Amino acid sequence: MALTLRSSTSFIILKDSKSLKAPDGISSTISFAQMMPSCSLRVKNSTQGAQLSSGNIFTLEGSKSNKWEKVNEISIPQTSNGPKVPVFVMLPLDTITLGGKLNRPRALNASLMALKSAGVVGVMVDVWWGLVEKDGPLIYNWEGYADLVQTVKKHGLKLQAVMSFHQCGGNVGDSCSIPLPPWVLEEISKNPDLVYTDRSGRRNPEYISLGSDSLPVLRGRTPIQVYADYMRSFSNRFKDYLGDVIVVSFLASYLLILPRERERLEFMKD
Repeated sequence: MALTLRSSTSFIILKDSKSLKAPDGISSTISFAQMMPSCSLRVKNSTQGAQLSSGNIFTLEGSKSNKWEKVNEISIPQTSNGPKVPVFVMLPLDTITLGGKLNRPRALNASLMALKSAGVVGVMVDVWWGLVEKDGPLIYNWEGYADLVQTVKKHGLKLQAVMSFHQCGGNVGDSCSIPLPPWVLEEISKNPDLVYTDRSGRRNPEYISLGSDSLPVLRGRTPIQVYADYMRSFSNRFKDYLGDVIVVSFLASYLLILPRERERLEFMKD
């Protein structure tokens, strides 16, 4: 199991690095960097829109309660050389098993202990749609992620939860495979136009096409409604941890997964 450092900021000047070792052959190399402050994203519901603001805070707001304000605020310590950069270390893709359980909890505990001693703010994990809602529409299994939240909290770290609505794996070198929920794949088999298609007619089931977002093609719901219900269920399940332990993230890079596979799908070829 490897821990990988992911940063969305491109203005990085490496200052120092440390190699950490933990039991069971787990290792992690963390580079401490000085970065230019990045923009933060203020995410609102669909009736309020989205807004970019300066600073280093992710904020999730709801329309019914002020409790949602500043739930993702991260305090940034100051030094004589300027503010420190909050570091989140990416957990393995298979941190939650296909059965919805926490994978290798003892090894995870050892890794989190090492990361905490290194001074990182927290860890990042993909919240896979294909794991949580795989048993049927609106049937959610959050138990593995609930165990992860408790484990992360025990070590005094934060958890950056990334809502991941794409397939995990399936490409060259991938060791982890988490497809879309089976009931979604069943709808795709009935209507292959729900997924991306290249000029040669080849389909890719890694992600629902953006062209289907407003169509009620998933058992009477649109993909946007499905994603909203999923995130609403997440917020209800973990409302006591939002802002205290959990920082919610949305990575726009995932929307570019299909065009990225140029060599295999030839999306960018003339």
